[in-house]
Parts: sequence; C-alpha cells; structure tokens
Amino acid sequence: MRTVGERLVEGLAARGVKVVFGIPGVHTVELYRGLSESPVRHVTARHEQGCAFMADGYARASGQPGVAFVITGPGITNAITAMAQSREDSVPVLVISGVNRRDSLGRGLGRLHELPDQGAMIATLCPTRQITAPEEVGPVLDWAWALLTTGRPGPVHIEVPTDVMPLPCPPLAPPAAPAPEPEPPADQLAQAAGLLNAAHRVVILAGGGARGQEAKLKALAEALDAPVIQTTNARGMMHGHPLVVPASPSLAPVRDLIQGADQILAVGTEIGQTDYDMYADDGLPDLSAMIRIDRDPAQLARWTAALPLLGDAGATMAALLPRVTPRSREGAARAEATRHAARAILGDLSATMPGQLDMVEAIRSALPGAQIVGDSTQPVYAGNLYYDHDRPGGWFNAATGYGALGFGPGAAVGAAMANPGVKTVCLIGDGGLQFSPGELRTAVDERLPITFLVWNNAAFREIADAMRGANTEVIGCHPSPLRMEPFAAACDLPFTSVPQDPDVLHWALSQPCDGPRLIEVRVTL
Repeated sequence: MRTVGERLVEGLAARGVKVVFGIPGVHTVELYRGLSESPVRHVTARHEQGCAFMADGYARASGQPGVAFVITGPGITNAITAMAQSREDSVPVLVISGVNRRDSLGRGLGRLHELPDQGAMIATLCPTRQITAPEEVGPVLDWAWALLTTGRPGPVHIEVPTDVMPLPCPPLAPPAAPAPEPEPPADQLAQAAGLLNAAHRVVILAGGGARGQEAKLKALAEALDAPVIQTTNARGMMHGHPLVVPASPSLAPVRDLIQGADQILAVGTEIGQTDYDMYADDGLPDLSAMIRIDRDPAQLARWTAALPLLGDAGATMAALLPRVTPRSREGAARAEATRHAARAILGDLSATMPGQLDMVEAIRSALPGAQIVGDSTQPVYAGNLYYDHDRPGGWFNAATGYGALGFGPGAAVGAAMANPGVKTVCLIGDGGLQFSPGELRTAVDERLPITFLVWNNAAFREIADAMRGANTEVIGCHPSPLRMEPFAAACDLPFTSVPQDPDVLHWALSQPCDGPRLIEVRVTL
C-alpha cells in the first residue's frame, strides 16, 4: 500500500497540479517517493524562499494554485516571507512541509529543525492544518483546495509529521466538487444597474480580482462608456483600449477622474494603500457611494460602499451587462485626458522617472506579449505608476502590498514554467538580485526563456533618495554590487551590458536567445 506521502502527491495530481517547487530534505523523503511515479514535475530551487516565490509566480501566470515542498523548521521559516507576499496580493499558494514526529512536538527535545510550535507560528499568517492520520489526507487536501480556489485566495499550509508521512494510506476519494461562488441576488443586481443607468460619468476601478475576466470587463466598460482605472495587478487587460487608464489612483490626475465621476464601480480591488495612496497623503476621493464587487465578504466589510455585491468578478459583471443601458458620451475623451496628464506628472515626481518608464516600454516593444515579472526596483515603481502592458496578467511585481525584495527571480521561474515558450523578463535591481541570486541557476537547469534584466545603479537608490528627501544622512544604501559579467559566467548565462538607453536596450533584447540570459543596464545619474 502507498504511504501518506505518496498519496498526498497523488491527491495533488488529481487536483490538476502539474509542477511543484521544492528542496528535498530528510523530513520530506516520502513526498519525493511519491513524485518518482507521478506526472507532477519537480523543480529544484536554491532557497526555500525561492520555492515559495516560484509557486507564487506560477499561480499568477497560470491562474491555478502554485505548490511548494519545504522541510520543517528552517524550510518553512525561509518560506514565510514569500507566503506573506502571496497573502498581500491574494495569490493561491500551497506550502506543504514536514514537521517532527508527533510525540516530540512542543517538548523542546532538541530535535533537528525543531520549532516550539510550527503550526501556531504559521497560523498567524495563513490557514494551516496538520495531517495526523492517513484518513485525513483527502479531507485536508479538499479543505486546502476550497481555500485556494474560492473566496479571496492566499497562502495555505499543510504540515505532515515525519512519523505520519511513511504510514500506509488507502486510496483517496475523488476530489470534492468545488463550492459554487457566491452570486449577488437579483434585487441587488437590479439596484446596481439602476444606479449605473442613472449615472452619466461612471468610472471603473479594476483590481487584481478582475484578472482573467478581460472580455467581460471590456464589454461592461464599453456599455457604460466608463474609463477603467487599473491597479498594478490589473495591468495588461484592455491594452491600448480608448477607455483604459493604466495609471495609479495615487496620482492627482487619476484622482481628479475619480472625483469627477457620478458613480464608481470597483471590481476586485482591495483599495490598498500601495495602489491608492502610496504617498500617504490621504488625498483619495471619498468612495463611500461606490458599487463594489468582491468575492470576499471580509474584504467588502473593510470599506463603506453604497452597494456591496458579494460575488465573483466575472460572473457579476456578466450578470450586470444585460441590465445596463448602453451609452456613448465622452468616456474615451476623459480617459485620454487622464492618461496624458498622469504620464506628464511623472517628471514632476522625479526627474529620472520618465527615463525609467522609457526603458520599461522598450521591453514591451522588443518583446511583445512577454511576461514582465518585477522586483522592488525603480523602473518597476515607475511602471506601477503608469504603464500599459500588452499581455493580460503579464505585469506583476513585489512592489505592491508586502514589497519583498528578491521576489523577481523565483517568481519569473514560476511564471515561465506556467507558460512554456512565452518570453519572460525578470526586471530587478542590483540590490534585489543579491537577495536571491541562486534562483538564476534554476532557470539554467530548466532552460527557461527568461531575460534577467538588472537595473544596476550600484545602490538601494530609492531608499537613498528617500533619506535625502528626509534630510537624513544616507547610510547603508551603497552595498557593493555584483560584478555582473563574471557573475553571469558563473551562472552559465549569456551576458550583455548596455547603457540606460531605450534604443540600445531594444537592440539587446531583440537578439536571439533560446534560454535564460542576463542583461545589465548601467544606470548613471
């Protein structure tokens, strides 16, 4: 009979899991036994934080849960930072770890990788369960999948004691049918349609919860003649459309558009500070009269809204569409004016920001339809303020919510695994690269078409600028950067170094390469 570890992998495969990201250890041997005869592919990271970042990138790019295997103790504590990033950005990631044998837990016996209470530690961050007997494998997987695929997603943790993992386990029952998503009742839909039909200047706020629903968002926006303001995690939808406003609601021109609306429709957006008030000036217009669509009742309760609609973004927009009266007024003109004003203001925020955005747009021009996975670095910040990507779901980064440095390489590996053959760019600073340089070797092992584009300003430049702005001595912001050419050679990566020039970067990106590579952008003031 197969073991608990083997059945656990079998249960993942039955739920559609195609790849797991992990680093094996003595506490997870039975999981790896299960992989040996499984269709699930294993990708070896170089650090457990990278494992979970890979699972995060895979989930964002595929729309399916990402899965990571880590050991107990340092494995799970290394993964916590990445799990927190997934929590803040509502990304479904399942982390499965070992834990020491049941009779040793909480006793302080000095066991290898021992923690006082691993489950309690993780419970402060996300849902967690321990499998204590073979008959729990299927039910715990069903529990995890319900959390990962319905409501507001995020990280979920399962731990398996080392003395449970090798126990004989009978065949698992088929996975439980997914729970139906909540749908707003007909009277609320009618009320929402009435408010929208009575308005003349509707504005839509689209967040990450609208991803994957581009056709429905576009149809509803066109029917309402409504400009669509996109948060960072909604970028790539409706690329180039006359109604799209790919700009941060933290910018004054975008706030002016919101202020001038007579009805706001918020779709799948947390309305979090990093999108709506990144400069913490409390200047966001009053949204209390909005109609808000969200699949998470707890999220709906966090903001006052005239009409909260509990439901899946796509299904709710589809239900609203036949109820609204199509109109055509000046929505495209309002959106165009806002786009121009939002882009123009970047130079007022920072003299270097327009040039950074030019470099991001050079990536899009050279590699149309690519996935751009960002770390916390200056051109990513510029793009989050204003950038219209050309692939739905193809622009995401760690500079929202949790803001973890070192996110980019692992997440890019996961995204590339999710979409084989799609060009992927990891846009990362020289400082962020030193957080997770080992994950570039995973890209080499897997022959993934990732361009690691390193913005090398030899500093934590954004922090240094903030210190100067606060009239504080700049301390700790100039760690020595990697010597990029020998580092690339050590990683067996083709290497190119270019100045901060969009035309030269376009040329470098356009050169043929069938695997991973490293391009350095030498940044000068």
